[in-house]
Amino acid sequence: MTTILNISRMLIARIILALILITFGANKFLHFMPMFQFTGKSETFFNGMINSGYLFPFLGIMEMLVGFLLIAKKAVPFALILLAPISINIILFHLFLYPQGILPGLIVFILNIYLVKQYWHRYIVLFD
Repeated sequence: MTTILNISRMLIARIILALILITFGANKFLHFMPMFQFTGKSETFFNGMINSGYLFPFLGIMEMLVGFLLIAKKAVPFALILLAPISINIILFHLFLYPQGILPGLIVFILNIYLVKQYWHRYIVLFD
């Protein structure tokens, strides 16, 4: 029974994380959600990211790629490793520049950590 419950939790976490990533990744191209209003340091940083011309599209592609891999249950440990620096950056961005919008990033970060922990047996060979 415990194994079935654990698999269900992992499935729910994987699907929720995937849907968040696909939604926010697609938004970087389709702009169906309103942008936050930034001020001060966060406005300068955010405008620099947008005006660079490559960072937001790249980030959107990576978020959607990880989301689709999670939904398809293909290369899930690899997808979680790809997501790790993105989720850490989301948390740091919100902690230092825009604390008001931290909730979605915090959910992504926590789900990423939870799933990495569940797949830890697949990563242990990296530390031998």
